[in-house]
Amino acid sequence: MPYTPIVATLGYVLSPDRREVLLIHRNARDDDHHLGKYNGLGGKLDPDEDVVTGMRREIREEAAIECEELQLRGTISWPGFGKAGEDWFGFLFLVTRFSGTPLASNPEGTLEWVPVERILELPLWDGDRHFLPLVFDADPRAFHGVMPYRDGGMLSWTYSRI
Repeated sequence: MPYTPIVATLGYVLSPDRREVLLIHRNARDDDHHLGKYNGLGGKLDPDEDVVTGMRREIREEAAIECEELQLRGTISWPGFGKAGEDWFGFLFLVTRFSGTPLASNPEGTLEWVPVERILELPLWDGDRHFLPLVFDADPRAFHGVMPYRDGGMLSWTYSRI
């Protein structure tokens, strides 16, 4: 069977001093697959978008800010991650410069500035604890990972850098 994942973006907006990151606390909808968890901003690509355009649109929609500088930090294949077991493929970005003032909340939850060193203390998807250090590390190379899920749980994690 061919691999036909949902293609998505996931962005982590850094504060101007790079000490904090803007995260969404998914606490607005009881039917949310991510309810209670913190996450970066992003979502599904539209059919007519490249990944950078999609990342910019998602952050504009979710936080009302404009991305001025982005860095591709990695890609992750998430087989089985979706609510009904759908496969996802994500492009992960650091937003290193933006304009505007972020919203306090959106229909998915509360937007919060969190110290980068405290991210792993938050309620996250288990898999996020594996890749988030790579998003924020000093290695300039992008990582490319595979993180299969089954029944809402991460099964394994492998990645490479070139």
